[in-house]
Amino acid sequence: MSQLQNEKASFDHLLTSSRRRELFQNLGGGSDVFSALPFRTAKCNAETAISQRSIPRANPDHLRPIFDRFASKEIKGKRLMTPEDFIRGYLGLYTEENYNKETVRLLASAADTTKDGDISFEEFCAFEALLCSPDALYLTAFELFDRNASDTISCDEFEAVIRHTQPLHDQDFDFNSEFIKRYFGADKKRNVNYHSFCQLLHDFYEEQGIQAFKKYDKNGNGTISSLDFQQIMTTVKGHLLTDFVRHNLIAVSGGGASGHKFSDTRSGIVTFPYYAAFNSLLAKMELIKRVYVSNARGNLDIEMTKEEFLHAIQSYTQVTPYEVEILFHLSELNHPGRKTLSLKDIQAIDPERLKRVSQMDRLINIKAVHHKDERGIGTAFLESGYRFLLGSIAGACGATAVYPIDLVKTRMQNQRTSGSFVGEVMYKNSLDCFKKVVKFEGLLGLYRGLLPQIVGVAPEKAIKLTMNDFMRDKFTTDGKIPLYGEIIAGGTGGMCQVVFTNPLEIVKIRLQTAGEVQQAGKKIGVMSVLKELGFLGLYKGSRACFLRDIPFSAIYFPAYAHAKLATADEDGMNSPGSLFCSAFIAGVPAAGLVTPADVIKTRLQVAARAGQTTYNGVIDCARKLLKEEGPMSLWKGTAARVCRSSPQFAVTLLTYEVLQRLFYVDFAGSRPTGSELATTKTIQDESSTNPDHVGGYKLAAATFSGIEHKFGLFLPRTCSFFPKSATWQHRLTFSPRVEKVPKCADILSTQ
Repeated sequence: MSQLQNEKASFDHLLTSSRRRELFQNLGGGSDVFSALPFRTAKCNAETAISQRSIPRANPDHLRPIFDRFASKEIKGKRLMTPEDFIRGYLGLYTEENYNKETVRLLASAADTTKDGDISFEEFCAFEALLCSPDALYLTAFELFDRNASDTISCDEFEAVIRHTQPLHDQDFDFNSEFIKRYFGADKKRNVNYHSFCQLLHDFYEEQGIQAFKKYDKNGNGTISSLDFQQIMTTVKGHLLTDFVRHNLIAVSGGGASGHKFSDTRSGIVTFPYYAAFNSLLAKMELIKRVYVSNARGNLDIEMTKEEFLHAIQSYTQVTPYEVEILFHLSELNHPGRKTLSLKDIQAIDPERLKRVSQMDRLINIKAVHHKDERGIGTAFLESGYRFLLGSIAGACGATAVYPIDLVKTRMQNQRTSGSFVGEVMYKNSLDCFKKVVKFEGLLGLYRGLLPQIVGVAPEKAIKLTMNDFMRDKFTTDGKIPLYGEIIAGGTGGMCQVVFTNPLEIVKIRLQTAGEVQQAGKKIGVMSVLKELGFLGLYKGSRACFLRDIPFSAIYFPAYAHAKLATADEDGMNSPGSLFCSAFIAGVPAAGLVTPADVIKTRLQVAARAGQTTYNGVIDCARKLLKEEGPMSLWKGTAARVCRSSPQFAVTLLTYEVLQRLFYVDFAGSRPTGSELATTKTIQDESSTNPDHVGGYKLAAATFSGIEHKFGLFLPRTCSFFPKSATWQHRLTFSPRVEKVPKCADILSTQ
């Protein structure tokens, strides 16, 4: 058992046939001993496995009843699974009535370590461990080709299995070629190990494509017709084609009505350089996606021009200008007349489909509209309502967090150097103001006027955020917005908020300054302020509000958008910390530069006391401030304003963006930048939901499917397909006891 303990890591790494066979010999075939193996808490130990294949290993005690339920064969009291039990019964694959028995037997051999035609419980558990390996696709493919459990693959074994696949049925291959001899030796007697096999499998269909090109190039001048090009691509390279590319092969190669013609594809003739560039492009789509995502910087709606893409790939010498030309020709076929590359174009070209991954798990994920063309007035209205609701919550959170700072700022801005009222508390600086408020009015004095502030700020921020997003959508084209569009969008948001918030702002200021003067027997509240001001009085200082809020928003929102780009990670994702820092940084210049307008607004809205200067408008207020108190009076409370506005908007924008990520509703409009990442779907995304498929078996069907679509090993599903082979040495025989595998027709005739 100590040896088995030492071999534990091998179950999580490279589970070769010989290594598993050694373990089974030590086990003596007893399931009770096998259950003692330390599998219960084992997980795939590779970091890549944790990130992409984080499926916990199954407990053998849990696998035993599942195995017994599907195992139909018993020898000497030991239950065994037949290939049909494993593939058709347990995994639910190839359930057609006229299924191809050779294919089922071939797939089952991946779990059949001893290659005796049956699967024992020990082999069943070991294959579950293999499926948890980070290189499970290659390991499973290796087991399919290793017909005699030797941990090496001979040329005959490779040819026998490869001839059973669809591409070899459609396009023959010369197994006496120099390509085969380079791997198996001139006499084809050398066997290849696991890693050599991986490279062989990777290169094989490239070689088959070249052989097919030579076959159709009858004149030997390096050209084939567009129809021949289509035939080669759909047969040999079918696993690299999406439906979109498959249907546009003639058009992209110059044989259709497409107006885009290459010098190498004139009159429906395809040269070898074009053929090589096209195939190379399909093989480099992962790199293409990486370049796009890196350039998008979190804005997955962006559309890149060819010039921008060429500039982005300057550091990637693997991608040639010819491949970029073909890429943009394909993307143009996806949207005629627009020569740009978008995420949707990449999804249409690349068979490894992309998925959008949110920066955080979503509590709600609703797709209100499936396509942008389906958007109507009702959808736009609902989207604005959704943004308004989230903006209101975010605004309330931001206002509450920094309200004490706002009160200190207002007190400092309202303090006069002359005409002080008897009993008015004077402040030396912001810190002194804070201390005196707590001393004379208590801690609750710091939150005097909070209720009308929340009532006002919640819709104020909601209006500002909603209108800014709405206007940004209007100025955004191909996922890009010009700087002037950002400025106009922000300014519009600031303008729209003033009409609603000015009355609430003046009430808030009156309540905040009420504690400065001690008036016995007189309690100042919201209703008393409203009665004193009247309706027109509620809009006192509105011009100053416009003067403050429009420039503030015009500065703030563009600065925030660019700060997000600067603080995003290499994939363009913004973490909550990045969002907070971006919003905080943007608030510093926006709040500081509009302080003079804020001072003027405050003086106009605050009730003048006996002996204090009164003002008749924005210009009059500015003139009197400069004359009586000097230029520095316009910058009073700058520090307090920055210290209040920056954290307030940091909390507000952080809350707003986090709420959009947690409660996500897709209206097919603009998505928040930096919140999603485009990544290739992993095999785990296709994991089984069958309750009997536990541990690694959640990935079994997806792994077999991945072998077909990643390597091109498309196996026949029905008996109507037979490999092209003249001799029985190329037929699929997995057990040394079986002399010949009968044809499907022979089997069906005996039933």
